[in-house]
Amino acid sequence: MEYVRLGRTGLKVSRIGLGCMSYGSAAAGMHQWTLDEQAAAPFFRQAVELGVTFWDTANVYQGGTSEEIVGRAIARFSRREDIVLATKVSGKMHDGPGGSGLSRKAILEQVDASLRRLGTDYIDVYYIHRFDEQTPVEETMATLDGLIRSGKVRYLGASSMWAWQFAKLQQSAVVNGWTAFSAMQDQYNVLKREEERDMIPMCWDQGVGLTPYSPLAKGRAARPWGEQTTRSSADGVARTFDRDVDKPVVDAVQAVAAARGVPMAQVALAWLLSKPVVSCPIVGATQPHHLLHAVAAVELSLTADETAELEGRYTPQDNYWW
Repeated sequence: MEYVRLGRTGLKVSRIGLGCMSYGSAAAGMHQWTLDEQAAAPFFRQAVELGVTFWDTANVYQGGTSEEIVGRAIARFSRREDIVLATKVSGKMHDGPGGSGLSRKAILEQVDASLRRLGTDYIDVYYIHRFDEQTPVEETMATLDGLIRSGKVRYLGASSMWAWQFAKLQQSAVVNGWTAFSAMQDQYNVLKREEERDMIPMCWDQGVGLTPYSPLAKGRAARPWGEQTTRSSADGVARTFDRDVDKPVVDAVQAVAAARGVPMAQVALAWLLSKPVVSCPIVGATQPHHLLHAVAAVELSLTADETAELEGRYTPQDNYWW
């Protein structure tokens, strides 16, 4: 495993991150394809063995049960000081005024709830999960800065918003002397490159490290066109990558992988890792080979011709998030 700085910070993160949305109680209602604690345990153990030390979850994943499982996994398989732990705030946890959004009340309530579930007294990277149009950015950024000053949070991240919204938040922090964001977790993969228009250039200019989610396009970039999995058959979001415009790119990934004699996932991730702005793609693992292929991608360097083949098949599209 290789380790890099998160953007321009001094924080070292593993080149591959473990995405923990796949772990939690299906009874909590977010997804029915998630793994319970017993089924998830081998993946946490494998992550530690492979040197995958960046673990990413969110308060809303499986109603908070993902955070609970992650917290216990750290204690069982590693040490808190050896894991870079990330979680998020903004999504709806309950109907009360502090149950969602980025108001001072919501952030302070939810960070304490996350800390309890995770069984820790600090979060390494705390993301705002989405932009909150109903809360002044000054209120959000002042509250987040307070979490930094209190020691509950070490670094700040944001996820999935328009570049102008991210710029507005960052400017508020700069003008007022508050802590700015060091990480952006957006959707970026060989099938979804719309962030290259505005968000990625902005992050590169400001030294914000990308920790992309869905680096394999919900798995579509990791298997030949037409093949389905349990998740792709049940997850409406995953099915949105079954568009005709995606097929040429998937076919190109398959061709490069076949020529190299490696799995498609390695090629798709190697393409993403070749982008200088990317610090740490977030990989969800529900099969033993998922993390193995992801870690192997760190050492795979694509040629200029291979990169051109992958990128030349892409069709620009409307931007969207989930």
